[in-house]
Amino acid sequence: MIALGVFFRLVWRLMSIAKRLLEAGEVLRDEVNALTFEAPVEYVYNPLNYAWKAYTAYVERFAQTAKKAVFLGMNPGPFGMAQTGIPFGEIPAVRDWMSICEPIGKPEREHPKRPIEGFGCPRSEVSGRRLWGLFAERFDSPEAFFQDHFVINYCPLVFAEESGRNRTPDKLLATEREPLYAACDRHLKALVEALEPEWLVGVGGFAEGRARDVLKGMPTRIGKVLHPSPASPAANRGWAEAATKQLETQSIW
Repeated sequence: MIALGVFFRLVWRLMSIAKRLLEAGEVLRDEVNALTFEAPVEYVYNPLNYAWKAYTAYVERFAQTAKKAVFLGMNPGPFGMAQTGIPFGEIPAVRDWMSICEPIGKPEREHPKRPIEGFGCPRSEVSGRRLWGLFAERFDSPEAFFQDHFVINYCPLVFAEESGRNRTPDKLLATEREPLYAACDRHLKALVEALEPEWLVGVGGFAEGRARDVLKGMPTRIGKVLHPSPASPAANRGWAEAATKQLETQSIW
């Protein structure tokens, strides 16, 4: 008699790639919803709750096949995925290039300086504008890009301090990081098993480091590109050119 665990793994592997990603996303959503965080974190947004329809549209449209390269970000930006539900989700890139524009809800508690306005948000996510801008410039259409590529985030949560200042996952208390990273590690491994990429490209050092820890022993190769954040002087000197050179040097492009 086949063991129950083996049976469920076989069933999971027979599902479509998109369905596997969405089921993994549901598990991650529920696991991180159960976590608690202490000061200086005062507000926690989970786009997998209030922007699930947009994330579902992204996965169902663009994650139907295995990929050559998956780009891994850290966690949502306040004017990107926090607003659109899409990793690095600069609004024009999501709405106009990907043709995704789903209704976006609200987190349970909202910082007055960080309102969730969905596709009506007037602010620009610079990192997302640079990342998706490069992809749109290099590929004729989103379909051409997503044929061999996909973009995900390691952590789905946005953390804000009382002042409204963004707090990144690596700055959390150790007692908070451990259960958060455990859930995110399981999710990342599940996505890589489903998408079977040749390359997992960390967008910045944090993502690269998590990928190396989580995917140790797996056949996926680990690459890295400079993070497109405006806080990076190197990125401000020409991120697209620098990232393209890195990808070509690593033979990812």
